[in-house]
Amino acid sequence: MLKLRQQRRTAVILLALVALVSGLITGRDILFNLAYLLGLLLIISFAWAWVNINWVHLSRVTRTRRAQVGRPLEERFTVRNTSRIPKLWLEVRDFATLPSHFSSHVINGLGSRGTQSWRVTTICRQRGRYQLGPIRLKSSDPFGLFPMQRDLVPTTNVVIYPLTFEIHQFALPLGVLPGGDALRRRTHYITTNASGVRDYAPGDSFSRIHWRSTARRERLIVKEFELDPLADIWIVPDMAVFSHVAPRQDAFAPLPGKGELPEWMRLEEFKLPATTEEYTVTIAASLAQYFLRHDRAVGMLGYGQTNEVVQPDRGERQMNRILETLSVLRAEGEVPIADVLHAESHLFPRGTTVIVVTPTTRESWPTAARQLARRGLRVVTVLVNPASFGGSQSTDKVYMMLQASGMVVYMVNAGDDLTAVLSHSVKRAGHVTMV
Repeated sequence: MLKLRQQRRTAVILLALVALVSGLITGRDILFNLAYLLGLLLIISFAWAWVNINWVHLSRVTRTRRAQVGRPLEERFTVRNTSRIPKLWLEVRDFATLPSHFSSHVINGLGSRGTQSWRVTTICRQRGRYQLGPIRLKSSDPFGLFPMQRDLVPTTNVVIYPLTFEIHQFALPLGVLPGGDALRRRTHYITTNASGVRDYAPGDSFSRIHWRSTARRERLIVKEFELDPLADIWIVPDMAVFSHVAPRQDAFAPLPGKGELPEWMRLEEFKLPATTEEYTVTIAASLAQYFLRHDRAVGMLGYGQTNEVVQPDRGERQMNRILETLSVLRAEGEVPIADVLHAESHLFPRGTTVIVVTPTTRESWPTAARQLARRGLRVVTVLVNPASFGGSQSTDKVYMMLQASGMVVYMVNAGDDLTAVLSHSVKRAGHVTMV
């Protein structure tokens, strides 16, 4: 299209030059008039296109910079003509990287000082960090001789959190009591373990004031606390590339028939992508949500394209930190899950609960899990069965070996209701506690 417009403009310029030269040679007025007319057409067309693309203000309002898979992301665009000259047409081209985010728009007949708005709602289907923008404005004259464009460079980012499922109860082993020695780590939470006092600082809650020390020292003194002796919970998603399975995409899938809507426009219930990677991340996010709601200190460890370690903490801020880490974590790691836990063993004091979410079919994992249990760790394994995702191997043997060792283990297959699977009690040789 651009080449055709350039050819059209070139033809008009050549025609004007030919008419001018012919007029100079023959002296005929009609040729001079034709040359003047074509020259005036070029000048007016250029001025019209230049005015169309300038004195335009565009605003983009994103309702939230954090969304979740399966939920909508909403944006509102407003284009305002700041001049008294109407705009014939404007094309707003958005180069956002968010999948299925179709926010480009064509505006026809934007009047003097006029404004036009539109809203875009997109169902988020893939977790990750995406860029919104840049935006390109395009316009032209009525004859299409001078197409022009302006690039609006400023961009913003949006983070799409992984999908989470509600878990009603989750089994934890009772091999080691959840209590223990106080963890010598300062915390901004009020716990039962007061470690000392200090001077009041702006922002401290009045409930932390130690009134006896305040009266004795005649200035505000507050108590300092340490974490509860309740053991931390570490969630470890296995993001090694050789453990995961994704179904092959059909490159020759049929196109929508006549009158049939494309897939992104169909109003269907969102389903979790049938890959072990997405199931692993979703399970890890759901477990983090469950334990943080029960006021447990939760940490996360994952070796993907980068090595991610989120230290244990409580509260909504910790939930956002874990979800944001999981949103960009990909199954591109090159370290087996047993080696990951061995390399980071210094993070797990005795009594720590380690929940491993893995699609591994390696029979070495049950041995590694028993070694961790002998060190005083409480190990729970959630197996994502790759055979149900089209893989050639199954985790059935690993599942039976873990059960025979008296370990707490869950099995998840493609299409399972994660709420039901992760909420049922697990039978094993020994005892479990339902949290």
